[in-house]
Amino acid sequence: MTDDLIKRRPGGLGRGLSALLGEASQEEPIGGSRHSSGVQTIPVAAIRPHPDQPRRYFDEAALEELGQSIALRGLIQPIVVRPEGSGYQIVAGERRWRAAQKAQLHEIPAIVRNFSDTETLEVALVENIQRQDLNAIEEAEAYQRLATEYGHSQEALAKLVHKSRSHVANLIRLLDLPKTVREAVADGRLSMGHARALITAPDPAALAQEVIAKGLSVRETETLARAVRPKARAQGKLEYKGGNADVEALERQLGDLLGLKVQIKHGPGGGLVMLNYSTLEQLDMICQRLSGETI
Repeated sequence: MTDDLIKRRPGGLGRGLSALLGEASQEEPIGGSRHSSGVQTIPVAAIRPHPDQPRRYFDEAALEELGQSIALRGLIQPIVVRPEGSGYQIVAGERRWRAAQKAQLHEIPAIVRNFSDTETLEVALVENIQRQDLNAIEEAEAYQRLATEYGHSQEALAKLVHKSRSHVANLIRLLDLPKTVREAVADGRLSMGHARALITAPDPAALAQEVIAKGLSVRETETLARAVRPKARAQGKLEYKGGNADVEALERQLGDLLGLKVQIKHGPGGGLVMLNYSTLEQLDMICQRLSGETI
């Protein structure tokens, strides 16, 4: 499936997930065989979450809000499931399934596909990334699992999610941080930019506590991390490679947000922001973000 994902280009902006799903028909009649691939109406009680899905954190307040919306309007977008035993296992859409239970729905629409374990993880990863639902640690753990258990290279992972290989590599590096720091990233107390700045610090956990307590920005965290390195202290200077430090920090933050290489040229009369892409899917993603198109 991975090769097909890489080669096939969706027909329009924001169509990456439909490519993964093989353009599962929305026009097929409701109901049918448990193993058919159209949209079916399935009892909520027959659906179980996937124990290894990438997303681990669910905001209860946001779930309540979504549940209220579903109670008023119904579940407009089907979830994706695969047959398992006498029921179904969620491939993508656990948040919608949870909210549907809060709305006290007894049945919800679902696309049923016979995905393998690796395809299930791929679809769940891409769906969550396209919706920007994963925190940096969840995303990194999903990449790591696809790499270690299913043999995906970083290059293949980058193509799968339409991001740069360096973005995938930088995320996976976050898993080397102490557990307390990873937890702070996962629950939103630290951003990916903060975490990247802490990776090379002598004591990332202690530094993370200071960053959180003082509410330091990414730029301030980078400065602090450099200051505590023995080499930086001995030389009495920061180790910038040239250029404006604030601009470089902004390039890194935008790069983390988009998963692409970002270059900024700034001068007295204005400047230029360059987004580097290597595939048409990455260009689609850029256009989707700039236009505010939802997936």
